Amino acid sequence: MAPLTRDTWTATRGYLVRTGDRFAELAEAVDPHARATADWSVADTVAHVATLTRIGAALVDSDLDGLPFPGVGRLMDATIVDTVADFNEVLLQQFTERDPRVLAPMVRADIDQIRRATETMDPDRAVPWLGGSEVPLAGVLAHLLNELQIHGRDIARATRSPWTVPAREAAPFFESFLVGVTRYGYGRLLDGHGPAPKGRITVEFRSGHTTPVTMAMNDGFVTIEEPGGAPDVRLGFDPTTLNLVLFGRVSRPRAVLTGKVTVRGRRPWVLPAFLRIVRLPS
Repeated sequence: MAPLTRDTWTATRGYLVRTGDRFAELAEAVDPHARATADWSVADTVAHVATLTRIGAALVDSDLDGLPFPGVGRLMDATIVDTVADFNEVLLQQFTERDPRVLAPMVRADIDQIRRATETMDPDRAVPWLGGSEVPLAGVLAHLLNELQIHGRDIARATRSPWTVPAREAAPFFESFLVGVTRYGYGRLLDGHGPAPKGRITVEFRSGHTTPVTMAMNDGFVTIEEPGGAPDVRLGFDPTTLNLVLFGRVSRPRAVLTGKVTVRGRRPWVLPAFLRIVRLPS
C-alpha cells in the first residue's frame, strides 16, 4: 500500500471537520423522536455518535482514563465484530444525554479537539483498537468519519433531509481503516466466523479514489499484498456505495446492478466465503 501522504492526511482531517459540522447541523434541525434505524431514534443515533467522538478524542490523546465510560479500555479489548452492538449499548447505558441540541456541540468540540491534536501527529502511529487489534491513527479518523457519514444518512433518510457523501470523502474508510487494521494486525477482531475456508483466496480492490490493493486470505488469515498476477476476484467499487454495503445499508445485489460495485476475476464465486470472514457490523 502506498504511504499516506501529508496532503491525504490533511484532506481526511478536513473531511472529518466538515462532516462533523454537517452532522451536528442536521441533528439540531430534525425531530429527535423520529426513528433513524430499527433500534434507535434520531436522539439515540446522535448520542451513539457522541460516544464515538468522545472515545476518538481520547484515543488521539492516548488517554481513556478521563472518559465517562468506566472500563472502556477493557471493553474495547473484549469486543469483536460480532459484539459491536453490545459495545454500543453499554456506552449508551452509561451516556444518558439524549438532547441533540446538547449533543451536537459535544460532537463539534470533540472533533475540533481531534483536529487540533493531530495537526503535528504521525498518521501512521499505531493505536489500540477493538479485539486486540491496532490501526494507524489515520484509520481512527477514517472510522469516525465513516460513522458520521453512515449515521448522518440514517437520520437524513428518516427525516427526508438531504445528505450526500462524495466518493473521495468515503474513500479513507477503506484505505486508512480497513487496509490499515489488516496491515497493523486485527487481533481477535474477526473471531466468531465459524470454520474458515481452506486454501488461498485473493481479492483485488480498485477504485478511482484509492490505491489498488490485494487482500489475501490463507486458511482464514488475511494479509495485505501488492496487486499483481491474476487474483481470484477483481472488485471495483465506488467508496460511498461499498461502505454502505459493508454496513448493511445497501444490498450487494443492488450495488452490483447499479454498477457501483463490479465483481470479476477467475474465481468470483469465492467472494462470499471471503466476506464471511472479512466483515463489519451491520
